[in-house]
Amino acid sequence: MEIVVTGRHTQVKQRFRDVVETKMNRVTAIAPDAQRAQIVLTHEGNPRQADTAKRVEITVIAGRTVVRAEASSTDEFSALDMALDKLTLRLRRTRDRRKDHRRGYTNPVPVDLGVVAPEPEAEEVEEEPNNSPEAAVASDLGPGESVEVQVGDTPIVIRRKLHIAEPMSIDEALYEMELIGHDFFLFVNKETGRPSVVYHRHGWSYGVFEIDTPENVKKD
Repeated sequence: MEIVVTGRHTQVKQRFRDVVETKMNRVTAIAPDAQRAQIVLTHEGNPRQADTAKRVEITVIAGRTVVRAEASSTDEFSALDMALDKLTLRLRRTRDRRKDHRRGYTNPVPVDLGVVAPEPEAEEVEEEPNNSPEAAVASDLGPGESVEVQVGDTPIVIRRKLHIAEPMSIDEALYEMELIGHDFFLFVNKETGRPSVVYHRHGWSYGVFEIDTPENVKKD
């Protein structure tokens, strides 16, 4: 499995790289088909956020499935451990779901998300911010690529990413949402052909938004 470690607004020390290389064995033990792991270490410079000064994001491409987890802590090593705990739990769910499918259960397997292009390896030094929100939406993006800018001297960060996915059912979208650890998931409903969003409400309750234009609604 290819392992890529990058830093945002921080330098990645060799000791952290060595720990990542060792601990990622947990991933290959659960998902031997894992092809690539992207680990991004981010430093939060605001002293008021010292308890979450280090954030670790892990994205794993395993077969046709993309699994993601992140965590924040006072240091990068504890943040890595927490993120790995979340990631391995989601990988186990994926493995178990595949087993259920092979046994003949009706739960859908993850849909093919298409080719996910790895994010270009970031420079391990803090870059001068563009200070323009328009920069986050001005450039063309390829599948899986993202762009992120900070708005002036404010803590506001705008991130834009192009996600390619085949149309799927609501149940499949809920499953994908759990895998990437978000509170929402944007998809195309294969039953209606409309762009839609599933999201967490409270407890085990979920919601679904569908988007359409007045013209199309009148045609229906």
